[in-house]
Amino acid sequence: MTTSAPTAANATVRGGFLAAIFLMATSAVGPGFITQTASFTAQMGSAFAFAILASIIIDFVVQLNVWRITALTGRRASQTANAAIPGAGYLLSALVVIGGLAFNIGNIAGGGLGLNALLGLDPKIGGAITAALAIAIFLSHRAGLLLDRMIVGLGVVMILMTLFVALQSNPPVGEALRQAVFPSDIDFAAITTIVGGTVGGYITYSGAHRLLDKGLTGTENLAAVTRAALTGIAVTGVMRFVLFCAILGVVASGVTLDLSGQAANPAAQAFAAAAGEIGLRVFGLVLWAAAITSVIGAAYTSVSFLDVVGVRGDAARGRATVGFIAFSLAVFLSLGTAPAAILVFVGGFNGLILPIGLTIFTYVGFARSDLMGGHRYNRPLLLAGAIICALTWYMGAASVGTIFAFLGQ
Repeated sequence: MTTSAPTAANATVRGGFLAAIFLMATSAVGPGFITQTASFTAQMGSAFAFAILASIIIDFVVQLNVWRITALTGRRASQTANAAIPGAGYLLSALVVIGGLAFNIGNIAGGGLGLNALLGLDPKIGGAITAALAIAIFLSHRAGLLLDRMIVGLGVVMILMTLFVALQSNPPVGEALRQAVFPSDIDFAAITTIVGGTVGGYITYSGAHRLLDKGLTGTENLAAVTRAALTGIAVTGVMRFVLFCAILGVVASGVTLDLSGQAANPAAQAFAAAAGEIGLRVFGLVLWAAAITSVIGAAYTSVSFLDVVGVRGDAARGRATVGFIAFSLAVFLSLGTAPAAILVFVGGFNGLILPIGLTIFTYVGFARSDLMGGHRYNRPLLLAGAIICALTWYMGAASVGTIFAFLGQ
């Protein structure tokens, strides 16, 4: 009896960290990243490895700072921003919600593409089914438990299935590693888009806000939060590189992926070329798993920013989340743009939001220790954050025209 309570508490803490890790990981490796990786790998080949490595490094710095500062403040990002700079929380919330909506339209499109490859369904119907299932999860009386278990389970499925296809495609790993360090071509639009699709917009805050909901805050949890952030980044890093290698193997073998037309689905083509009919079905499962977990993550995190306008409490957030998903579905069904084009565009759009939130958190780390309970934040980590913040501003400015032109192609 004396040990059961601590054991249960430890299990709850471990479950909370695991849920945050996989919420961040599945959001970061969503349908946008999968489609973006296929599109850019087809265009750039092994040189795209540099963008993958850059996204992992940026992710490392961004997530580590955001998770740690959020744990120390014990507040949602919007509340921290308002406390640090009056009104900044409203701006950040508006941008994240708009970006989250754009992401969710793309995520639903990804669900449609996934079920099209897996079952042959029309992408519009597949998208509607994906959104309906996500809504059903949030309407459940056990939504929190379902959310955590589904995200962890589908995250494991995504990793294993993608690894299977990577082994089948026999990629030139050595050349990819060389290009990751010494690239023959650097494309800032590609880097901004892939960064936006993996750590832009709502994704930056998804795991951190999940930890808040689990009550895992304060200096006493800081070391564990750091380990969880590092684990999540490692999971997403491995997943990104394995996915890139799976597609690179196909491209390097001489297969040309079709990137044009309303029916273009370059990632599906790559998986099918690597493993035939089985590869196509595996792709469908991977993309659908990535899509529905990202629909849930985008809706959950975006709505968590609405506390600054009075949306508080489980019931209110649940209603807002259902409405958010339903509105995203309605917009998706009304659009005539190819789903793959939507997925590439939203990554670039959210990459432009990233530097704003990162600037606020960097300022909090340097100048507002009072918001962190008097804790003097790690200076080397803050300096790295400031460098990455400046880099994201530069990349966003350098690529904005290219990103918005992509949708018109």
